[in-house]
Amino acid sequence: MKKIIYFIPVIFLFILISCSNENNSNKKNGLENKMNNIAENYVKAVLKVGQFDADYVDAYYGPDEWKPKESIKDSTAELENLNAEIDSLLNQMESLGKFKADEIETLRFQYLSKQLLAVKAKVFMLRGGTFSFDEESKALYDAVAPTHDVKYFDNIITELDKDLPGEGNIINRFNEFRSEFVIPKNKLDTVFSAAINECRKITLQHIKLPSNESFHVEYVTDKPWSGYNWYKGNSYSVIQVNTDLPIYIDRAVDLAAHEGYPGHHVYNTLLEQNLYRKRGWVEFSVYPLFSPQSLTAEGTANYGIQVVLPGEKRINFEKNILFPLAGLDPSKADEYYRVLKLVLKLDYAGNEAARNYLDGKFTKEQAVSWLMKYSLMTKERAEQRVKFIKKYRSYVINYNLGQDIVKNYIISHGGIDEDPRLRWELFTRLISTPQTPSGLSIKK
Repeated sequence: MKKIIYFIPVIFLFILISCSNENNSNKKNGLENKMNNIAENYVKAVLKVGQFDADYVDAYYGPDEWKPKESIKDSTAELENLNAEIDSLLNQMESLGKFKADEIETLRFQYLSKQLLAVKAKVFMLRGGTFSFDEESKALYDAVAPTHDVKYFDNIITELDKDLPGEGNIINRFNEFRSEFVIPKNKLDTVFSAAINECRKITLQHIKLPSNESFHVEYVTDKPWSGYNWYKGNSYSVIQVNTDLPIYIDRAVDLAAHEGYPGHHVYNTLLEQNLYRKRGWVEFSVYPLFSPQSLTAEGTANYGIQVVLPGEKRINFEKNILFPLAGLDPSKADEYYRVLKLVLKLDYAGNEAARNYLDGKFTKEQAVSWLMKYSLMTKERAEQRVKFIKKYRSYVINYNLGQDIVKNYIISHGGIDEDPRLRWELFTRLISTPQTPSGLSIKK
Protein backbone atom coordinates (compact mmCIF):
# COMPACT_ATOMS: atom_id res chain seq x y z
CA MET A 1 0.00 0.00 0.00
CA LYS A 2 2.85 2.36 0.82
CA LYS A 3 4.39 1.61 -2.52
CA ILE A 4 1.16 2.54 -4.30
CA ILE A 5 0.85 5.82 -2.37
CA TYR A 6 4.47 6.63 -3.24
CA PHE A 7 4.03 5.74 -6.91
CA ILE A 8 0.95 7.91 -7.61
CA PRO A 9 2.65 11.29 -6.94
CA VAL A 10 5.53 10.29 -9.21
CA ILE A 11 3.11 9.56 -12.07
CA PHE A 12 1.26 12.80 -11.31
CA LEU A 13 4.53 14.74 -11.33
CA PHE A 14 5.47 13.14 -14.66
CA ILE A 15 2.09 14.17 -16.12
CA LEU A 16 2.55 17.74 -14.86
CA ILE A 17 6.03 18.00 -16.38
CA SER A 18 4.79 16.56 -19.68
CA CYS A 19 1.90 19.04 -19.79
CA SER A 20 4.25 21.90 -18.92
CA ASN A 21 6.69 20.90 -21.64
CA GLU A 22 3.83 20.57 -24.12
CA ASN A 23 2.51 24.02 -23.17
CA ASN A 24 6.00 25.53 -23.51
CA SER A 25 6.42 23.82 -26.87
CA ASN A 26 3.05 25.14 -28.06
CA LYS A 27 3.95 28.65 -26.90
CA LYS A 28 7.29 28.42 -28.68
CA ASN A 29 5.66 27.20 -31.88
CA GLY A 30 3.09 29.97 -31.65
CA LEU A 31 5.82 32.55 -31.15
CA GLU A 32 7.80 31.18 -34.09
CA ASN A 33 4.76 31.21 -36.36
CA LYS A 34 4.02 34.83 -35.47
CA MET A 35 7.66 35.79 -36.01
CA ASN A 36 7.70 34.03 -39.37
CA ASN A 37 4.57 35.89 -40.44
CA ILE A 38 6.06 39.24 -39.42
CA ALA A 39 9.32 38.33 -41.19
CA GLU A 40 7.50 37.53 -44.43
CA ASN A 41 5.69 40.86 -44.37
CA TYR A 42 8.95 42.62 -43.52
CA VAL A 43 10.56 41.16 -46.65
CA LYS A 44 7.63 42.25 -48.80
CA ALA A 45 7.79 45.74 -47.29
CA VAL A 46 11.52 46.02 -48.05
CA LEU A 47 10.87 45.00 -51.66
CA LYS A 48 8.17 47.68 -51.89
CA VAL A 49 10.59 50.32 -50.60
CA GLY A 50 12.97 49.16 -53.30
CA GLN A 51 10.49 50.42 -55.87
CA PHE A 52 11.09 53.97 -54.62
CA ASP A 53 14.88 53.72 -54.27
CA ALA A 54 16.84 51.50 -56.67
CA ASP A 55 19.79 51.27 -54.24
CA TYR A 56 17.72 50.08 -51.31
CA VAL A 57 17.55 46.32 -51.98
CA ASP A 58 21.17 45.26 -52.11
CA ALA A 59 20.39 41.55 -52.45
CA TYR A 60 17.32 39.36 -52.70
CA TYR A 61 17.10 35.62 -53.27
CA GLY A 62 13.70 34.81 -51.81
CA PRO A 63 10.51 33.71 -53.60
CA ASP A 64 9.99 35.47 -56.93
CA GLU A 65 6.27 35.78 -56.25
CA TRP A 66 6.98 38.16 -53.36
CA LYS A 67 8.43 40.78 -55.68
CA PRO A 68 5.98 43.63 -56.39
CA LYS A 69 4.26 43.00 -59.72
CA GLU A 70 2.64 46.39 -60.26
CA SER A 71 4.40 49.68 -60.89
CA ILE A 72 3.95 52.63 -58.55
CA LYS A 73 0.80 54.60 -59.43
CA ASP A 74 0.35 57.07 -56.58
CA SER A 75 3.57 57.33 -54.59
CA THR A 76 2.04 59.46 -51.83
CA ALA A 77 -0.78 57.01 -51.14
CA GLU A 78 1.46 53.95 -51.46
CA LEU A 79 4.03 55.37 -49.05
CA GLU A 80 1.27 56.16 -46.55
CA ASN A 81 0.02 52.58 -46.82
CA LEU A 82 3.53 51.25 -46.48
CA ASN A 83 4.09 53.35 -43.38
CA ALA A 84 0.88 51.95 -41.87
CA GLU A 85 2.05 48.40 -42.69
CA ILE A 86 5.35 48.96 -40.91
CA ASP A 87 3.57 50.41 -37.86
CA SER A 88 1.38 47.31 -37.73
CA LEU A 89 4.41 45.01 -37.89
CA LEU A 90 6.15 46.98 -35.14
CA ASN A 91 3.06 46.70 -32.95
CA GLN A 92 3.00 42.96 -33.55
CA MET A 93 6.67 42.73 -32.59
CA GLU A 94 6.00 44.66 -29.39
CA SER A 95 3.23 42.24 -28.47
CA LEU A 96 5.71 39.36 -28.69
CA GLY A 97 8.10 40.93 -26.19
CA LYS A 98 6.52 39.11 -23.24
CA PHE A 99 7.51 35.69 -24.63
CA LYS A 100 10.77 34.14 -23.49
CA ALA A 101 13.08 32.65 -26.11
CA ASP A 102 16.54 31.10 -26.35
CA GLU A 103 19.58 33.16 -27.34
CA ILE A 104 19.41 32.78 -31.12
CA GLU A 105 15.67 33.53 -31.15
CA THR A 106 16.22 36.58 -28.94
CA LEU A 107 18.86 37.81 -31.37
CA ARG A 108 16.38 37.26 -34.19
CA PHE A 109 13.73 39.29 -32.36
CA GLN A 110 16.15 42.16 -31.71
CA TYR A 111 17.43 42.09 -35.29
CA LEU A 112 13.97 42.14 -36.88
CA SER A 113 12.82 44.93 -34.54
CA LYS A 114 15.77 47.16 -35.48
CA GLN A 115 15.42 46.37 -39.17
CA LEU A 116 11.73 47.32 -39.11
CA LEU A 117 12.51 50.61 -37.35
CA ALA A 118 15.04 51.37 -40.10
CA VAL A 119 12.45 50.61 -42.80
CA LYS A 120 10.08 53.05 -41.11
CA ALA A 121 12.84 55.70 -41.06
CA LYS A 122 13.53 55.14 -44.75
CA VAL A 123 9.83 55.49 -45.58
CA PHE A 124 9.78 58.70 -43.53
CA MET A 125 12.63 60.05 -45.68
CA LEU A 126 10.92 58.97 -48.90
CA ARG A 127 7.84 60.88 -47.77
CA GLY A 128 9.94 64.04 -47.53
CA GLY A 129 11.00 63.81 -43.90
CA THR A 130 14.47 65.00 -42.92
CA PHE A 131 16.97 64.03 -40.24
CA SER A 132 20.22 65.54 -39.12
CA PHE A 133 23.27 63.40 -39.93
CA ASP A 134 23.35 61.85 -36.46
CA GLU A 135 19.58 61.35 -36.32
CA GLU A 136 19.70 59.61 -39.68
CA SER A 137 22.54 57.27 -38.74
CA LYS A 138 20.76 56.36 -35.50
CA ALA A 139 17.47 55.73 -37.29
CA LEU A 140 18.95 53.73 -40.17
CA TYR A 141 22.04 52.08 -38.64
CA ASP A 142 21.32 51.92 -34.90
CA ALA A 143 24.48 53.90 -34.11
CA VAL A 144 25.91 57.41 -33.91
CA ALA A 145 29.54 58.16 -34.76
CA PRO A 146 31.65 60.24 -32.36
CA THR A 147 32.13 63.92 -33.20
CA HIS A 148 35.59 65.50 -33.53
CA ASP A 149 36.31 69.19 -33.95
CA VAL A 150 38.89 70.92 -36.16
CA LYS A 151 41.40 71.14 -33.31
CA TYR A 152 41.38 67.33 -32.94
CA PHE A 153 42.42 66.84 -36.58
CA ASP A 154 44.83 69.79 -36.57
CA ASN A 155 46.72 68.15 -33.71
CA ILE A 156 46.98 64.89 -35.65
CA ILE A 157 48.15 66.73 -38.78
CA THR A 158 50.84 68.48 -36.70
CA GLU A 159 52.06 65.10 -35.42
CA LEU A 160 52.01 63.57 -38.91
CA ASP A 161 53.89 66.52 -40.36
CA LYS A 162 56.86 65.60 -38.18
CA ASP A 163 56.82 61.89 -39.05
CA LEU A 164 55.93 61.77 -42.75
CA PRO A 165 58.93 61.52 -45.12
CA GLY A 166 59.79 64.34 -47.52
CA GLU A 167 59.45 68.10 -47.41
CA GLY A 168 56.78 70.69 -48.20
CA ASN A 169 52.98 70.55 -48.01
CA ILE A 170 51.85 67.47 -46.07
CA ILE A 171 49.08 66.65 -48.57
CA ASN A 172 51.50 66.72 -51.51
CA ARG A 173 54.17 64.84 -49.54
CA PHE A 174 51.80 62.02 -48.64
CA ASN A 175 50.37 61.65 -52.12
CA GLU A 176 53.80 61.86 -53.78
CA PHE A 177 55.07 59.21 -51.37
CA ARG A 178 52.06 57.01 -52.01
CA SER A 179 52.35 57.36 -55.80
CA GLU A 180 55.27 54.93 -55.67
CA PHE A 181 52.90 52.18 -54.57
CA VAL A 182 50.30 52.23 -57.35
CA ILE A 183 49.45 48.89 -58.97
CA PRO A 184 49.93 49.18 -62.77
CA LYS A 185 46.61 48.61 -64.52
CA ASN A 186 47.98 45.77 -66.61
CA LYS A 187 48.95 43.93 -63.40
CA LEU A 188 45.85 44.72 -61.37
CA ASP A 189 44.02 41.45 -62.05
CA THR A 190 47.12 39.37 -61.30
CA VAL A 191 47.71 41.16 -58.00
CA PHE A 192 44.06 41.16 -56.94
CA SER A 193 43.65 37.47 -57.83
CA ALA A 194 46.66 36.57 -55.70
CA ALA A 195 45.27 38.59 -52.79
CA ILE A 196 41.79 37.11 -52.92
CA ASN A 197 43.12 33.55 -53.34
CA GLU A 198 45.29 33.97 -50.23
CA CYS A 199 42.42 35.43 -48.20
CA ARG A 200 40.14 32.62 -49.35
CA LYS A 201 42.70 29.93 -48.52
CA ILE A 202 43.19 31.26 -44.97
CA THR A 203 39.46 31.81 -44.39
CA LEU A 204 38.62 28.22 -45.39
CA GLN A 205 41.01 26.99 -42.71
CA HIS A 206 38.71 28.55 -40.10
CA ILE A 207 35.22 28.79 -41.62
CA LYS A 208 33.33 25.98 -43.33
CA LEU A 209 31.57 27.24 -46.46
CA PRO A 210 29.20 25.43 -48.84
CA SER A 211 31.04 23.41 -51.49
CA ASN A 212 29.38 25.43 -54.26
CA GLU A 213 30.40 28.90 -53.01
CA SER A 214 32.05 31.00 -55.70
CA PHE A 215 32.60 34.52 -56.97
CA HIS A 216 33.37 36.44 -60.15
CA VAL A 217 35.52 39.59 -60.37
CA GLU A 218 34.74 42.50 -62.69
CA TYR A 219 36.69 45.72 -63.26
CA VAL A 220 34.41 48.73 -63.72
CA THR A 221 34.51 52.53 -64.02
CA ASP A 222 32.38 55.58 -63.26
CA LYS A 223 31.38 54.51 -59.72
CA PRO A 224 31.36 56.48 -56.44
CA TRP A 225 32.90 53.53 -54.55
CA SER A 226 36.20 51.64 -54.85
CA GLY A 227 34.76 48.14 -54.57
CA TYR A 228 31.38 46.44 -54.27
CA ASN A 229 30.07 42.95 -53.57
CA TRP A 230 26.85 42.07 -55.35
CA TYR A 231 25.59 38.96 -53.60
CA LYS A 232 23.37 36.93 -55.91
CA GLY A 233 22.30 34.13 -53.58
CA ASN A 234 23.16 30.43 -53.64
CA SER A 235 26.62 31.29 -52.24
CA TYR A 236 27.63 33.29 -55.31
CA SER A 237 28.93 36.87 -55.53
CA VAL A 238 30.00 39.32 -58.21
CA ILE A 239 32.85 41.45 -56.88
CA GLN A 240 33.42 44.72 -58.73
CA VAL A 241 36.58 46.81 -58.49
CA ASN A 242 36.45 50.44 -59.62
CA THR A 243 39.46 51.52 -61.70
CA ASP A 244 38.57 55.22 -62.07
CA LEU A 245 41.46 56.25 -59.83
CA PRO A 246 44.88 54.68 -59.15
CA ILE A 247 44.70 51.59 -56.93
CA TYR A 248 47.42 51.35 -54.31
CA ILE A 249 49.06 48.08 -53.34
CA ASP A 250 47.41 47.96 -49.90
CA ARG A 251 43.98 48.07 -51.51
CA ALA A 252 44.50 44.61 -53.02
CA VAL A 253 44.29 42.87 -49.64
CA ASP A 254 41.75 45.40 -48.35
CA LEU A 255 39.33 44.71 -51.21
CA ALA A 256 40.01 40.97 -51.31
CA ALA A 257 39.23 40.57 -47.61
CA HIS A 258 36.49 43.20 -47.36
CA GLU A 259 34.48 42.25 -50.45
CA GLY A 260 35.39 38.56 -50.43
CA TYR A 261 37.00 36.53 -47.65
CA PRO A 262 36.11 36.73 -44.80
CA GLY A 263 34.07 39.86 -45.65
CA HIS A 264 30.84 40.41 -47.55
CA HIS A 265 30.87 37.23 -49.63
CA VAL A 266 31.36 35.01 -46.57
CA TYR A 267 28.96 37.07 -44.45
CA ASN A 268 26.12 36.80 -46.95
CA THR A 269 26.86 33.14 -47.66
CA LEU A 270 26.70 32.18 -43.97
CA LEU A 271 23.51 34.15 -43.32
CA GLU A 272 21.84 32.54 -46.33
CA GLN A 273 23.07 29.06 -45.44
CA ASN A 274 22.52 29.10 -41.66
CA LEU A 275 19.49 31.33 -41.19
CA TYR A 276 17.50 31.35 -44.43
CA ARG A 277 18.09 27.86 -45.84
CA LYS A 278 18.45 25.83 -42.63
CA ARG A 279 16.15 27.70 -40.24
CA GLY A 280 13.73 29.10 -42.80
CA TRP A 281 14.05 32.66 -41.45
CA VAL A 282 12.89 34.52 -44.54
CA GLU A 283 14.07 37.94 -43.34
CA PHE A 284 17.56 36.80 -44.33
CA SER A 285 16.55 36.39 -47.96
CA VAL A 286 16.74 40.16 -48.41
CA TYR A 287 19.40 42.74 -47.60
CA PRO A 288 18.15 46.35 -47.32
CA LEU A 289 21.25 48.48 -47.74
CA PHE A 290 20.14 51.36 -45.53
CA SER A 291 19.63 49.36 -42.35
CA PRO A 292 21.49 48.26 -39.18
CA GLN A 293 22.56 45.12 -41.05
CA SER A 294 24.97 47.27 -43.06
CA LEU A 295 26.88 48.46 -40.01
CA THR A 296 27.43 44.86 -38.98
CA ALA A 297 28.28 43.88 -42.57
CA GLU A 298 30.75 46.73 -43.18
CA GLY A 299 32.20 46.51 -39.68
CA THR A 300 32.95 42.79 -39.93
CA ALA A 301 34.22 43.20 -43.50
CA ASN A 302 36.69 45.89 -42.42
CA TYR A 303 37.77 44.10 -39.26
CA GLY A 304 38.00 40.88 -41.26
CA ILE A 305 41.09 42.32 -42.98
CA GLN A 306 42.93 42.17 -39.65
CA VAL A 307 41.50 38.76 -38.81
CA VAL A 308 42.62 37.05 -42.04
CA LEU A 309 46.03 38.73 -42.37
CA PRO A 310 47.01 40.38 -39.08
CA GLY A 311 50.03 42.65 -38.67
CA GLU A 312 53.32 41.22 -39.84
CA LYS A 313 51.64 38.33 -41.67
CA ARG A 314 50.06 40.82 -44.05
CA ILE A 315 53.25 42.80 -44.58
CA ASN A 316 55.26 39.62 -45.21
CA PHE A 317 52.67 38.33 -47.69
CA GLU A 318 52.72 41.60 -49.58
CA LYS A 319 56.54 41.81 -49.51
CA ASN A 320 56.99 38.29 -50.80
CA ILE A 321 54.04 38.01 -53.18
CA LEU A 322 52.10 41.16 -54.05
CA PHE A 323 54.90 43.72 -54.35
CA PRO A 324 56.86 41.56 -56.84
CA LEU A 325 53.69 40.76 -58.82
CA ALA A 326 52.98 44.49 -59.08
CA GLY A 327 56.56 45.29 -60.02
CA LEU A 328 57.05 47.34 -56.83
CA ASP A 329 60.09 47.43 -54.55
CA PRO A 330 59.46 45.06 -51.58
CA SER A 331 62.17 46.80 -49.53
CA LYS A 332 59.84 49.80 -49.20
CA ALA A 333 56.92 47.82 -47.75
CA ASP A 334 57.78 48.41 -44.08
CA GLU A 335 58.06 52.16 -44.56
CA TYR A 336 54.84 52.23 -46.56
CA TYR A 337 52.84 50.53 -43.82
CA ARG A 338 54.47 52.67 -41.14
CA VAL A 339 53.16 55.76 -42.93
CA LEU A 340 49.68 54.27 -43.49
CA LYS A 341 49.46 53.46 -39.78
CA LEU A 342 50.15 57.10 -38.96
CA VAL A 343 47.56 58.39 -41.44
CA LEU A 344 44.96 55.96 -40.05
CA LYS A 345 44.60 58.35 -37.10
CA LEU A 346 42.65 60.61 -39.48
CA ASP A 347 40.10 57.89 -40.21
CA TYR A 348 37.13 59.78 -38.73
CA ALA A 349 37.80 62.95 -40.75
CA GLY A 350 35.58 61.63 -43.53
CA ASN A 351 32.65 61.37 -41.12
CA GLU A 352 33.00 65.06 -40.26
CA ALA A 353 33.02 65.97 -43.95
CA ALA A 354 29.79 63.98 -44.40
CA ARG A 355 28.18 65.31 -41.23
CA ASN A 356 28.84 68.97 -42.11
CA TYR A 357 27.98 68.55 -45.79
CA LEU A 358 24.69 66.75 -45.18
CA ASP A 359 23.73 69.09 -42.32
CA GLY A 360 24.20 72.04 -44.70
CA LYS A 361 27.24 73.48 -42.94
CA PHE A 362 29.63 72.67 -45.82
CA THR A 363 29.23 73.34 -49.50
CA LYS A 364 30.46 70.65 -51.89
CA GLU A 365 33.68 72.64 -52.38
CA GLN A 366 34.22 72.96 -48.64
CA ALA A 367 33.69 69.22 -48.18
CA VAL A 368 36.27 68.50 -50.89
CA SER A 369 38.75 70.92 -49.26
CA TRP A 370 38.18 69.32 -45.84
CA LEU A 371 38.87 65.84 -47.22
CA MET A 372 42.01 67.04 -48.95
CA LYS A 373 43.30 68.70 -45.78
CA TYR A 374 42.24 66.21 -43.12
CA SER A 375 42.04 62.92 -45.04
CA LEU A 376 45.12 63.82 -47.16
CA MET A 377 43.25 63.00 -50.37
CA THR A 378 44.02 64.24 -53.85
CA LYS A 379 41.35 66.52 -55.27
CA GLU A 380 40.11 63.75 -57.59
CA ARG A 381 39.77 61.27 -54.75
CA ALA A 382 38.07 63.84 -52.50
CA GLU A 383 35.57 64.65 -55.25
CA GLN A 384 34.81 60.95 -55.66
CA ARG A 385 34.28 60.68 -51.91
CA VAL A 386 31.82 63.58 -51.90
CA LYS A 387 29.90 61.80 -54.66
CA PHE A 388 29.72 58.77 -52.38
CA ILE A 389 28.53 60.93 -49.46
CA LYS A 390 25.87 62.58 -51.60
CA LYS A 391 24.55 59.22 -52.79
CA TYR A 392 24.86 57.10 -49.64
CA ARG A 393 24.68 59.83 -46.98
CA SER A 394 25.26 58.70 -43.36
CA TYR A 395 26.20 55.22 -44.61
CA VAL A 396 29.82 56.37 -44.23
CA ILE A 397 29.78 55.63 -40.48
CA ASN A 398 29.39 51.91 -41.15
CA TYR A 399 33.03 51.52 -42.18
CA ASN A 400 35.02 53.09 -39.33
CA LEU A 401 32.47 53.05 -36.50
CA GLY A 402 31.31 49.60 -37.61
CA GLN A 403 34.86 48.30 -37.53
CA ASP A 404 35.47 49.80 -34.08
CA ILE A 405 32.26 48.27 -32.68
CA VAL A 406 33.15 44.83 -34.05
CA LYS A 407 36.77 45.12 -32.92
CA ASN A 408 35.80 46.17 -29.38
CA TYR A 409 33.26 43.36 -29.14
CA ILE A 410 35.73 40.70 -30.21
CA ILE A 411 38.60 41.96 -28.07
CA SER A 412 36.37 42.38 -24.99
CA HIS A 413 35.36 38.72 -25.40
CA GLY A 414 38.98 37.54 -25.52
CA GLY A 415 39.67 37.57 -29.28
CA ILE A 416 43.07 39.20 -28.91
CA ASP A 417 46.16 38.77 -31.10
CA GLU A 418 47.50 36.10 -28.76
CA ASP A 419 44.40 33.95 -29.26
CA PRO A 420 43.66 33.90 -33.01
CA ARG A 421 41.56 30.74 -32.67
CA LEU A 422 39.07 32.49 -30.37
CA ARG A 423 39.15 35.60 -32.54
CA TRP A 424 38.12 33.53 -35.58
CA GLU A 425 35.44 31.80 -33.50
CA LEU A 426 33.94 35.10 -32.32
CA PHE A 427 34.20 36.62 -35.78
CA THR A 428 32.43 33.63 -37.33
CA ARG A 429 29.64 33.92 -34.78
CA LEU A 430 29.07 37.57 -35.69
CA ILE A 431 28.78 36.86 -39.41
CA SER A 432 26.49 33.85 -39.09
CA THR A 433 23.93 34.99 -36.50
CA PRO A 434 21.45 37.90 -36.26
CA GLN A 435 23.26 40.91 -34.80
CA THR A 436 22.47 44.55 -34.10
CA PRO A 437 24.96 47.42 -33.63
CA SER A 438 23.45 48.41 -30.28
CA GLY A 439 23.59 44.78 -29.15
CA LEU A 440 27.28 44.50 -30.05
CA SER A 441 28.01 47.77 -28.25
CA ILE A 442 26.74 46.45 -24.92
CA LYS A 443 29.55 45.36 -22.64
CA LYS A 444 29.08 41.76 -21.58
